[in-house]
Amino acid sequence: MMASLQTTSVLFSSLPKVNASLHIPIPPRVTPKLPTRKLQTQEFNGSLENRNSITTRIYEDLYSPTDKSNEATIQLYAILEEVADRIEMHRNIGEQRNNWNTLLLNSINMITLTATAMAGVAAATNGDSTASLLAMKLSSTLLFSAATGMSLIINKLQPSQLAEEQRNATRLFKQLHTEIQTIIALRNPTQEDVKTSMEKVLALDKAYPLPLLGAMLDKFPAKYEPAVWWPSSESKRERSGIRNRSNGWSEDLEMELREVIEVVKKKDLEDYERLGNIALKVNKSLAIAGPLLSGIAAVGSSFVGNGSWAALVPLVAGSLASAVNSFEHGGQVGMVFEMYRNCGGFFTLLEETINATLDEKNMDKRENGEVFEMKVAMKLGRSVSELRRLASKSASRRIEGIAIDEFASKLF
Repeated sequence: MMASLQTTSVLFSSLPKVNASLHIPIPPRVTPKLPTRKLQTQEFNGSLENRNSITTRIYEDLYSPTDKSNEATIQLYAILEEVADRIEMHRNIGEQRNNWNTLLLNSINMITLTATAMAGVAAATNGDSTASLLAMKLSSTLLFSAATGMSLIINKLQPSQLAEEQRNATRLFKQLHTEIQTIIALRNPTQEDVKTSMEKVLALDKAYPLPLLGAMLDKFPAKYEPAVWWPSSESKRERSGIRNRSNGWSEDLEMELREVIEVVKKKDLEDYERLGNIALKVNKSLAIAGPLLSGIAAVGSSFVGNGSWAALVPLVAGSLASAVNSFEHGGQVGMVFEMYRNCGGFFTLLEETINATLDEKNMDKRENGEVFEMKVAMKLGRSVSELRRLASKSASRRIEGIAIDEFASKLF
């Protein structure tokens, strides 16, 4: 049996192999016609100018200027590209200026401490070698003078505050980037959307400038003022006299939002204004004290060797200068002041947004009331029920003539 199977397999293996395939006719593909005009074959064989004109005509046919929604979408995408570029620029410059703060602080402290040590060594020589005493005094004076000049520069620029400005700008440009993407995804954009987005970009550019010379924000203003990064025209909308209850709005919701705004103004904004003024005064004092102390040390080091009291001045002043610089720039007092400005601007924008929405009499032109209430609650770090409880508590305390003891925001 096995022998017959082997013989059969040998016979089949010796037969020539035949490859067979089944051909099924494929129906022709139907290609939808594009909304472009017909192009003759000879046009593609023309010069480069003809091909460019053909491409231009195709683009005009696909994106006709008469289609306003399509045109607005193209413009918004162009703005979106610029916003993405600004995000990258502010991020990179923020990292650079944060490095400035670290490197300059370390350099100034090393120079100051080295000069202080040299003044101490010069005082310890007791006039044994006039040449070495003179060299120590001169070196110490030069180092203290260099530290004074560098302190003046870093205190004028406030790199920690500059870095915080760029971090805030990056966050706000990311927020605008997401907002534009949402507009494009949810509905057909209009020219009003394009205009509003352009105004927001320019307002952010003005609030957080990139250059230092000529456009840098004043680091030591006369008083604390919240940051403003939104266009002033945003709250000046056209308002009609029509008033109808719809779109998720009610009188109770309007009263609730007005009470929330009262709490924001009386508690959150006043508190950040107080803290901002304190941070500003502390920063001004430290910015003056650092260079002043290192300057005193530079003058005092030139009198080293003329008595024990003459040696005491550069040692004490140099040590204090190093401590003041470390507290100011290591503690990033300028960054704290800018953080308070940004928080104050956040609450100011929230107040203006709610007031502008409530001033719009036509409910259909407003954002949906329930969605708007949820957004306000989330901005303040609360749930909707907590927001309503806060408004109720504020109203009852106001009737009783008692100040509310709770902040509106739970985030910061």
